[in-house]
Amino acid sequence: MSTVAEIINIMETIAPLNLAENWDNCGLQVGHKLWPVNKIQVALDPLIEVVDSAIEAQVDLLITHHPLILKPLKIIDLQTAQGSVISKALNHQLSIYAAHTNLDKVKGGVNDLLCDQLKLKNLQPLIMNEKETGLGRIGQLEQPITLADYARQIQSNFRLDFVKVAGRPDLLIESAAVCSGSGSSLLGHFLSSKAQVFISGDLKYHDARIIEEADLALIDIGHFTSEHLIVANLSCQLKKILKQRNLKIKVDPCSIENDPFYFINKENISKGHNI
Repeated sequence: MSTVAEIINIMETIAPLNLAENWDNCGLQVGHKLWPVNKIQVALDPLIEVVDSAIEAQVDLLITHHPLILKPLKIIDLQTAQGSVISKALNHQLSIYAAHTNLDKVKGGVNDLLCDQLKLKNLQPLIMNEKETGLGRIGQLEQPITLADYARQIQSNFRLDFVKVAGRPDLLIESAAVCSGSGSSLLGHFLSSKAQVFISGDLKYHDARIIEEADLALIDIGHFTSEHLIVANLSCQLKKILKQRNLKIKVDPCSIENDPFYFINKENISKGHNI
């Protein structure tokens, strides 16, 4: 019988804990390392509906990108969403494990997947941690393209209703800096790089003004879109490793997650869709 501890060891070969940022809280969030594991589910967020779905599907281990517990808890209030998740997980013997900034940084992790979708090559970390790992990425486009055309291409590839763009539409883009999730804190590193556009989520108004002044560009594809692609990929990685080790554990990506943001215009309301 496989245990939570065995799967944790596998996860740490995929995304070593020593790559995590100091402020982050990766690893086992809730559960017991000796609990048995027959079924794993992978998700972006440890939301109450995700946990309910995992419990209903008799999942033993839920692996998420975003941690359930990021800051030290002073109280576990079962009336809060976080408290309810902890309670339900423990009552149903569901362990929860998070791979966050370590999975962002590692080669083949979230940022590299995002760069693949953006058709970037010759990748290097935007902030070097050690060889081939670090926060963000810089890569080259296959051929130069205007900002407007590249933004349209990205919108189509990610099946988005729209993307937020700052910068001259005719700005020629040859290389791009990328940060999965929320990228504002890496803006200075982008400005110091040779890239013409910064692609991320949760970019701010004042970021756009700084970019305009520098005659560079931003493309905000949204936090959810920039990270959710890891769910299916990590599920496939785990399946492959488990098969190699002859461990008969079922692994499924969570299928119920949506972007929390939706957009209203004069004609319709568009809601983030399942991916």
